[in-house]
Amino acid sequence: MTGVCGCCGALRPRYKRLVDNIFPEDPEDGLVKANMEKLTFYALSAPEKLDRIGAYLSERLSRDVARHRYGYVCIAMEALDQLLMACHCQSINLFVESFLKMVRKLLEADKPSLQILGTNSFVKFANIEEDTPSYHRSYDFFVSRFSEMCRSNFEDPDIRTKIRMAGIKGLQGVVRKTVNDELQANIWDPQHMDKIVPSLLFNLQQGEGTDSRSPSPLQSSEKEKESPAELTERCFRELLGRAAYGNIKNAVKPVLMHLDNHSLWEGKSFAVRCFKIIMYSIQSQHSHLVIQQLLGHLDANSKNSAIVRAGIVEVLSEAAVIAASGSVGPTVLEVFNTLLRQLRLSIDYELTGSYDSCLTTGSKIIKEHEERQFQEAIIKTIGSFANTLPVYQRSEVMLFIIGKIPVPGIHPTLSSANSGFEGSRMIQVMLLKSLLQVTSGFQTTNMLTALPSSFLDPLLSVTLMEDAEIRLLVLEILVSLIDRHDNRPKFSSISIISDISFLKLKVEKCSRQDNLFMKKHSQQLYRHIFLSCKEENSSHPHFEILYTLLALISMELANEEVVVDLIRLALALQDLAIANEESLPIYNRCAIHALSAAYLNLISQLTAVPAFCQHIHEVIETRKKEAPYMLPEDVFIEKPRVPKSLDRLEGSMLFLQSKISEVLGGSGYNADRLTTPYIPQFTDEDRLSKRKSIGETISLQVEVESRNSPEKEEKTPAEEITFETLKKAIIDSVGMEEQERERRRQVVEKFQKAPFEEIAAHCGERATLLQKKLNQIFEITIRPPPSPSGTITAGYGQTQSRSVPVYEMKFPDLCVY
Repeated sequence: MTGVCGCCGALRPRYKRLVDNIFPEDPEDGLVKANMEKLTFYALSAPEKLDRIGAYLSERLSRDVARHRYGYVCIAMEALDQLLMACHCQSINLFVESFLKMVRKLLEADKPSLQILGTNSFVKFANIEEDTPSYHRSYDFFVSRFSEMCRSNFEDPDIRTKIRMAGIKGLQGVVRKTVNDELQANIWDPQHMDKIVPSLLFNLQQGEGTDSRSPSPLQSSEKEKESPAELTERCFRELLGRAAYGNIKNAVKPVLMHLDNHSLWEGKSFAVRCFKIIMYSIQSQHSHLVIQQLLGHLDANSKNSAIVRAGIVEVLSEAAVIAASGSVGPTVLEVFNTLLRQLRLSIDYELTGSYDSCLTTGSKIIKEHEERQFQEAIIKTIGSFANTLPVYQRSEVMLFIIGKIPVPGIHPTLSSANSGFEGSRMIQVMLLKSLLQVTSGFQTTNMLTALPSSFLDPLLSVTLMEDAEIRLLVLEILVSLIDRHDNRPKFSSISIISDISFLKLKVEKCSRQDNLFMKKHSQQLYRHIFLSCKEENSSHPHFEILYTLLALISMELANEEVVVDLIRLALALQDLAIANEESLPIYNRCAIHALSAAYLNLISQLTAVPAFCQHIHEVIETRKKEAPYMLPEDVFIEKPRVPKSLDRLEGSMLFLQSKISEVLGGSGYNADRLTTPYIPQFTDEDRLSKRKSIGETISLQVEVESRNSPEKEEKTPAEEITFETLKKAIIDSVGMEEQERERRRQVVEKFQKAPFEEIAAHCGERATLLQKKLNQIFEITIRPPPSPSGTITAGYGQTQSRSVPVYEMKFPDLCVY
């Protein structure tokens, strides 16, 4: 009976008859639309038949593919597409299984036209939003097949391009179909991402020579005219735009592996382009995850060639610029710690000549210039990261970096044992360059909180080092921090400015916070400026940056007291050049004279005191005629015009402290302070320790108290002062000074190295000694007779209790000073 039904057309099931009727006798005539409408109406009326319709269409399509009747194959796929678009019932899942089976059959075919046909049908299916989920549908085959099509090597270039574009569209369809459906196979699994992402990057790399695209998502109205690279970029952006927080790592890791496997870090341009696409496409709050992966990849490649590491750092720099403010994430200091660690390793590699701690037969030999390029790339990247941070975080980074700078006796060296002193010096230079990048563009309204003592003290201590490059970097950092109104470019070179109004300087009234900052740190700044001028190896750039620093302090942080101190400092520099106690070269002395003249010319116009301006102008005019080598125009040039000696300097060539004090005192400035010469407090301990420690501060207090203690106060008979007495005092003063210096050194050493218990016992002895002396004083005073009531009457009718005499009271240690 079954065989009879199979042979007789009238007894065949209705769905089969309807399916058969959509196929014309000649496949070139195309789909029979009238019969297709009947089939669609039947499928909508009887949705339970959809699975059988799909199975029968699948059977016919398989037979036609095997018989190479491709016209009927196209008709069958068109019918499947129309049914798929029209039917959205619960039974569509079974129909979809038949549909995907047919698409798979086409993708497995060798004919490119069938592969493209199957891909187009899959893309249409991917755009359909299904009402019911599918629990067991798998897209593994489609991911693998579409990835293969993306790398097609078909001989005909036009067909090859079409196949590749079909593969890209297919991957895009898979992503759209699965990315938002939790019941589908997780497309973000590494097994899928390791196929999808490299395939997209392959096509993106093929079109690298085309014009760069805009960072915004592409919206091309003529998609058919897109190249594979353009389509790939659009697909890649869509993929990344759909990535959630937990999927970023799986999406970015294949990119890193692809760049490693194909040595694409060295060229930098393609790697930068890839990560620009990533940073612009992902959600902004996820940017820090990409940064962290790049940092981890940099650590993993720490022993790779410098070119590869420089490429990764370059990508980091570009990614940091794109990232929104604060997107570096919660571990800001960890980012900078990683970069500084790579900087240290690079310096070790450069000095040792190998990526290994010791040279072995299998070790790689490095190239110094490549390591230098890598170090410069790290410094640039540190600046890029810092520019994305708010002020408070940038201050933390500045403190973090300054704490890493090795200073002899203070911080341990960061370089390895193999690199030695030179390694410490290179670390200092590179860290200061990094700090300069961080401070670039740093602007704050409160200098006191932005530049605490914990930052400023170690920074200024570095200025005492003999290395000229290090001192110059520190001065650059100070200028960058103080310049809050972009006045620095106007003082890029030292010159005598006849009228500063042409400079259009931005000068604001000094705020209360700035006044407090200068009250606390001004003497420290003046002192280091003075000491920097005393260094023999100071050159033209040093004096230029010192002039800029003085000018910016005058405009950014100056009040009346600061102006007076700055003028005293300028005059002290003039005295330094005249006295020449440090045996400075002639050029340095002329440079100091020129620096002092240029600054006094500037500050006189800022104060706008006519008599002060006139005196400065007269001295400058005299120098132009008789001693041009004391002005910047003859000193700070390529070939300085300096004399052989500076022995003959007349008073008219010098700025007179008495004259300046007189004219400024008449204008309301502190004349007494102006008449007091500026003398910086400088001891040899500062040169040794590079910084004032707590032990030194305590030792100075002990020294002052010991000098003022009663034991030292011995009356000596009056001695007749004669010429011989004065001569002897002068001769002995040198020896006394050496003894005093040695005594100070011993006191400092004691407080730095002695145990805490010993220091505490010493302080206790001092308190006991003071108590004994007080008791002696009170004992020799006359004690008033006690009152019968136990009280005595004080002046003005007041009464106070005298049950315990004052001189018998024990003073607490905290009250003893």
